[in-house]
Amino acid sequence: MLRISDLEAGYGKIKVLKGVSLEIEDGEIITLIGANGAGKTTLLKTICGLISASAGSIEYKGTPMHRKSPSARVKKGLVLVPEGRNILRRMTVYENLLMGAYCRADRAEIKLDIEQVFERFPILAKRMHLSADVLSGGEQQMLAIGRAMLARPKILMMDEPSLGLSPILIKEIFLIISDLHRSGMTILLVEQNALKALQVADRGYVMETGEIVMADTCEGLLCDEKLCDAYLGGKVAPAVC
Repeated sequence: MLRISDLEAGYGKIKVLKGVSLEIEDGEIITLIGANGAGKTTLLKTICGLISASAGSIEYKGTPMHRKSPSARVKKGLVLVPEGRNILRRMTVYENLLMGAYCRADRAEIKLDIEQVFERFPILAKRMHLSADVLSGGEQQMLAIGRAMLARPKILMMDEPSLGLSPILIKEIFLIISDLHRSGMTILLVEQNALKALQVADRGYVMETGEIVMADTCEGLLCDEKLCDAYLGGKVAPAVC
């Protein structure tokens, strides 16, 4: 579905991505784990077109995407829930959701999609006319996900969705991710909570200093002693393997 081949990108003369290659199949959750500064967010932004690739390719269903504008990529279904949520705080919850549909003109369908977001996140329906800056951290993350859903994503990219949330809200966010997966959504997940991410995903990639250094099923990664020592604080219980 999505194929990244030998991708290079960065900021000015600083090269962050150094020949990254990965693939995502329809209906999968793929997680990308790695230390801070490994290049995970840069990769997501490059896939979305917010950062230009200096080399390599991005193909979605066989169509080259790496020279297309960010809006063209959104229209194709490559949609990002950014780190930090980036909600529009001076706008209402409802207006934030409408912004997710800025590439669409089908007003009746947009209205139906907003109603579906409210069914999935009832708290947003109760807050729909309130300014988004009064929402809690968990509610803001729900709004960011709901806004992305208004773009009708084919691949939903999520950058650190649990960042800054309490353990209870983290559990809720991962339940939402699992629910989206069951509905058929394809997800590329970057997440600081590596254990949680590996428990919900199908396959995982490990990134270090701009390169993919390991790729396997999540079961395989959870049973890798070196990976567990590096990212999970020690070996996972044998029952996982």
